[in-house]
Amino acid sequence: MRAAPTILHLDMDAFFAAAEQASKPSLRGKPVIVGGLGPRGVVSTASYEARRFGVRSAMPMAQARRLCPNAAYLVPRFQLYRTISEQVMELLGRLSPLVEPLSLDEAFVDLEAGGVAFGSVTAREAGERLRRDIRAVTGLSGSVGLAGSKMLAKIASEQAKPDGLVLIEPGTERELLAPMPVRTLPGVGPATGEHLRRAGMTTVADLAEAGEDELVRLLGKSHGASLYRMAAGHDDRPVVAERDTKSVSVEDTFDVDLHDRVRIMTEVGRLADRCVQRLRASGHSGRTIVLKVRRYDFSTLTRSETLRGPTDDPGVVREAAGRLLDSVDTTGGVRLLGVGVSGLADFTQEDLFAQAAEERASEARAEEEPENEETPAAAAEAEPVEDPAQRRWLAGHDVTHAEYGPGWVQGSGVGRVTVRFETPASLVPGRVRTFRVDDPGLAPSEPLPLVEKAEPLSPVEEIETKTETETETEAETEADGEAEAEPGGGAPAGQESPLARRPKSRSDGGGPGSGAAMSRP
Repeated sequence: MRAAPTILHLDMDAFFAAAEQASKPSLRGKPVIVGGLGPRGVVSTASYEARRFGVRSAMPMAQARRLCPNAAYLVPRFQLYRTISEQVMELLGRLSPLVEPLSLDEAFVDLEAGGVAFGSVTAREAGERLRRDIRAVTGLSGSVGLAGSKMLAKIASEQAKPDGLVLIEPGTERELLAPMPVRTLPGVGPATGEHLRRAGMTTVADLAEAGEDELVRLLGKSHGASLYRMAAGHDDRPVVAERDTKSVSVEDTFDVDLHDRVRIMTEVGRLADRCVQRLRASGHSGRTIVLKVRRYDFSTLTRSETLRGPTDDPGVVREAAGRLLDSVDTTGGVRLLGVGVSGLADFTQEDLFAQAAEERASEARAEEEPENEETPAAAAEAEPVEDPAQRRWLAGHDVTHAEYGPGWVQGSGVGRVTVRFETPASLVPGRVRTFRVDDPGLAPSEPLPLVEKAEPLSPVEEIETKTETETETEAETEADGEAEAEPGGGAPAGQESPLARRPKSRSDGGGPGSGAAMSRP
């Protein structure tokens, strides 16, 4: 535990929903819910306007629609969220070399390691400055908690929501924690909370009063001892800049249960390829292939196979996942499939047998394929052309139209797509238009930045700005000198004041150099 509140916890406010509201002027101040829109989708993030209706993260989307039927329901745009997250993490990195990201929108920062805070006053100044910088760079708000430990810093940021800062002074931990419910402490979930409630413990003060021996008897040695220390306000976990990745996995929940074995195998292969893409992007390989199957009755089965050495070969992962699927009964239907890789390493040991098998398969395919007069290069260039009628227009995603410009999809169906044409810089909600799904002028586009970056001044503009500033300063100095010579502070009767004769600055709206240069930062 530290004697100064130099551990900072940042949590962006309703991150996904807030990003959507910032990019869509027509949704600002209105309930917005981001998540999977299928019948089995769940809420990823709900705006504060939607939370007033009882909508929460991880809630089934069908329940959210019943609670808040008039909200805007959008599909996540992870590309935009990652871009904003990178901007926020860069700002955190300027504060300290010790930044521990927990997710796209949440991180711990050791301010003492960065030399920016050593006490309550400097820590608060650093937190307020961070909030201002995040607002200026991203247009979004974040809540900041400051304390002497990670646990208390996270509790403080929860109390600061939305868009606030809370600092917990060292020495006040137990008094602050005492009336809080036991679920406030890390590691106390629904099951543990119910177990403690049955034992008569509902607040943190109850845990501290019960003592370590009683908690160990109820929860076991490791969990009980850890919970008692946290109830007393003790948490000595350091901020870790880099956390080792233990596994990489992907999974999909299907709107309708899958019964066709061939379709299930195809989905497993697709998930294996996506998993390998993530594995390679993280710079890892892995030895253990894991298959997750959730059946129609919500029973979940997990199967795993450990290879001789680590691999990032998609063919090897597909084959292993297929073998694991052979051991699972999918007769009643499958609602979720997942493929993962664990036992990670930062190198790859090639599977020579798999490689040889792939070479033999390639040779066999080459012998079976008929001769084609078309050159290999021409065949590679002959890619299938996308059918515009088969495009999927996801609610909330960005589009652009040849005539109307950038906008976003409000909804689609029965061969039509409705688009609202507006940008993050729009001052009023944009106009709405409906098109056929195969309209040739309509195309998907990349997300627009929430805050436009100011263009730097050119060398010529910088010289002009400097010259005009010096001229204005000289004129003001001359005017001040004459004003001091005249006790009345003005020019003699019938004469024009030197201050009135000076060129107007651009901020006054006149002068020979009035233009856009001075309006730039």
